[in-house]
Formats: sequence, structure tokens, C-alpha cells
Amino acid sequence: MELPDFMSYANKFSQSEFAEKISRIAKRAGAKLVYAALILYYTLQSDKVSKSDKAIIIGALGYMISPLDVIPDAIPIAGLTDDLAVLLFVLKKVWTGIDPEIVEQARAKLSKWFDEEEISEIQNLFDSEE
Repeated sequence: MELPDFMSYANKFSQSEFAEKISRIAKRAGAKLVYAALILYYTLQSDKVSKSDKAIIIGALGYMISPLDVIPDAIPIAGLTDDLAVLLFVLKKVWTGIDPEIVEQARAKLSKWFDEEEISEIQNLFDSEE
């Protein structure tokens, strides 16, 4: 799958819309998408992250929030695959700048929405879903 120009979605990001969307789609999206989104969201709040990394994070989270993307979110199963691809692409780009505390904060939040069996899918976060 070719990634869209997710930076054009930067103006779609807001903290309140992120919180509303992630809580609304959490179970349907699955633990991997939610975990990636939470890591990026918490990384965005860190003062240890460069402005260029924050810019691409905002673009990726804006893409996730937007209902208008390559594969509309309303399409069952396939609707969130493009969102996951964008989030994982950006997460890989900024991974070296992410503090372990942020990863743990995201995992702790994830455990409020998912059980341990569902959370097990995040163990191989960057493995492609085939």
C-alpha cells in the first residue's frame, strides 16, 4: 500500500478530537493501532522531541482523526488499515527519540481498554499484518 500525504492532515489534529476518536474506535481498531496512536500522542507532549518529529506526528494523528482518508474508516475491517500503516510509518521514523516512560504510559492506558490477550498483539508492533 502506498502511503498518502498524511502531512496534509496536520490541521485535522486536536487533543479533544484525538481523545474522542481513540475512545470511540478502540475496540474496533485493535490494540496495535491504539498503542501506536497513544505512543505518538504522548511523544507529542514531550519536550525532548524535535519540532520536525512533532510535525510528522501531528500529521499522522490528524490523518487518523480525519474521516476522509484513503480507505474510509466506516468500511469494516479494511477501514483502519491505512490509519495503522501511517501510524506505524511515523512511529518507526521517530522511534529512537521515544522515551521508555512514554511507551510504558501508552501500555498502561491500553490496559484500561483491552485485556491481556488483546494486548499481546502489540508485542510485535512493527510486524506487518498479513
